[in-house]
Amino acid sequence: MSTLKQSIAEYNEQKAQKVPPDILKTMDQATISLQENGIADNSLRSGDRAPGFTLPNHKGDRLNLSDMLAGSTVVLSFYRGGWCPYCNMELNALQQRVPEIEAQGARLIAISPEMPDKSLDTRERHALSFDVLYDQGNQVAELFGLVFTLPEVLRPIYEKFGLDIPGYNGDDSFRLPMPATYIITGNGEIVHDFVDPDYTRRMEPQEILDKLTSLS
Repeated sequence: MSTLKQSIAEYNEQKAQKVPPDILKTMDQATISLQENGIADNSLRSGDRAPGFTLPNHKGDRLNLSDMLAGSTVVLSFYRGGWCPYCNMELNALQQRVPEIEAQGARLIAISPEMPDKSLDTRERHALSFDVLYDQGNQVAELFGLVFTLPEVLRPIYEKFGLDIPGYNGDDSFRLPMPATYIITGNGEIVHDFVDPDYTRRMEPQEILDKLTSLS
């Protein structure tokens, strides 16, 4: 089984061969600008308490974080949308480790601003067995300090790639969450965080399992 990092590296190699260098440079520079602006500085970190929230899942059932924490540790994964290849690789990698995550007494939950029909499509396309929650307008991602606005320089590039962000999110704000993973214990404390403005970097599922093991 290849790691998520390996899958991302292989994809990046293919992307470098297919995408014109000037477009790659623009995309990379936009990521660097986000990093230099300190966009992640205000995000919640280990030791913080997770804010309470209630969101609908892919079936329309409303799930409450407090209820989910009552019986287990929660692994919360924020992703940009099913249009993002890096998110898709991460979701697939997480799905492969769901039995092991649950064996550690944890529950995996994904959150995205993509509309319910889109998240349902994402879930079915990847045969996900965990809940995918609809965060309309990035309201919960905002509470975690993860939200940014997609730079205008990237919007025509995304459109050229056929990525209709307003169509996925149901608004024209171009607001997205930084990809992030949080491990939250029953008392609501964040005991591990992974937040990176570089959307090509994701927490390795094995690292999640290692953190969960250390809690037991």
